[in-house]
Amino acid sequence: MITKILLCLLVPFVASWQPSKPKQQQRHQFNLFVNRRDVIEDVMTTGAAATALGVLVFSPNLVVAAQPIDEIGTMGSQTPLPPSSMSENQSSSSSSEGVFIGESTQFTTLPNGVKIKDFKIGTGTETISSDSQNVSVQMNGRLINTNAGITFYNTKNNNPDGFGAIPLKISLSRGEALPGLETGLVGMKKNGIRRIVVPAGDLSYDKYPNLEPKPMNDADQRALDSVVKNSRRDSTIMFDVKVERFSK
Repeated sequence: MITKILLCLLVPFVASWQPSKPKQQQRHQFNLFVNRRDVIEDVMTTGAAATALGVLVFSPNLVVAAQPIDEIGTMGSQTPLPPSSMSENQSSSSSSEGVFIGESTQFTTLPNGVKIKDFKIGTGTETISSDSQNVSVQMNGRLINTNAGITFYNTKNNNPDGFGAIPLKISLSRGEALPGLETGLVGMKKNGIRRIVVPAGDLSYDKYPNLEPKPMNDADQRALDSVVKNSRRDSTIMFDVKVERFSK
């Protein structure tokens, strides 16, 4: 159908075209017929290709596999949604570093109000407990109250010698890190990737402004303070975390 429509539109145009200068008419007559034939052949070929492409692109049966998320920073910007918005189709796959859950899963709300969502389960049988020591994580923290989701903390910026980002290292239940972050880390495995949303209040910077993770420069500290110290703004924080190692 597409090919027939294109032919109906283009053939009269091609057939009616003539050289602009009469003295060139005889010289171009042979080339003109060749060009008309080439145009029609191109239209037919292109139309068939477009039809095939349309079937390929718009076919409802075409399934695009979800790509595993192996690093923080490639997890999109999804924040917790109402339960009614939860997707029924949950995709998953696996890699050498753990099971990838996918974007279609929803957040789990813990008893203290912290919300977590796993993007990769990780490897091994051991998990972080509430008193795990030497927990090393690569992570970033964002202010989800702002339109741009301003990042105020990122371990990738902690690379003084150029040999790789130095992870944040904390021991849980020692008063080193935000209580909301510690709660969100519990249950993670090595190489696991999780999004942790810490509500404003007693679990976050509102009450513990000097606990880890601390902004690494004045600009990031000002960005954090502009939200946390403003009672009219929601200071909910979102952390994306990848566990490198930990000990019991």
